[in-house]
Amino acid sequence: MTRSTDQARTDPRLTLSVPGVREFQRRYEAAVPDLPADQVAALLQRAAAWSEMEALIEASAPHGFLFYSQNDAHPLMHAAGNPADCLWYLMGNHVLAEQMFRYDPRVMLYAPLRTVIWEDPTGGAWFSLEQPSTQFASFDIPELTAVGIELDRKLAALLDALDLDAPSELFEREPDPPPLTHTETTTCPSINAQHPTGCSPKR
Repeated sequence: MTRSTDQARTDPRLTLSVPGVREFQRRYEAAVPDLPADQVAALLQRAAAWSEMEALIEASAPHGFLFYSQNDAHPLMHAAGNPADCLWYLMGNHVLAEQMFRYDPRVMLYAPLRTVIWEDPTGGAWFSLEQPSTQFASFDIPELTAVGIELDRKLAALLDALDLDAPSELFEREPDPPPLTHTETTTCPSINAQHPTGCSPKR
């Protein structure tokens, strides 16, 4: 499978060629289950421990993702004379979303992730989505970036399960090293503390 390469590196969108809109729809929906909404609601109703929610979602999402919404755009857009086939989804994992929400609720702008299966004017079929780490790194909060990178890796594994080549962008980011602990100092305290080039941790 191939991926379009005409996007700027700063573009968070990733687009991959798929065998057909409806064929890939069946494959995609078989790999990603729907959110077990009734079970989630039951946990909330009885104020269950969050650990029970974590266990439910882990057991429900074999590839780390669930569908929160599935939408067929074709009937509505076809009514206006647009022939292109298109389906769009909200796909995510609210356990991972919570790990970011605690730092900045605005992450819900990008969680769940939006994905689209669509048809171009020549009849070619594509799968487009936004790279998680690019979106969440935009908040400039290391904890959010780390979860975004984890989502990149989970997304790469899902694409592999769907028999698609994971784009190299999903492997490019690495988590920032942990900050120095209170037991650590540097060997060159006279250098600007914000940019201790050449310094090494010393315990």
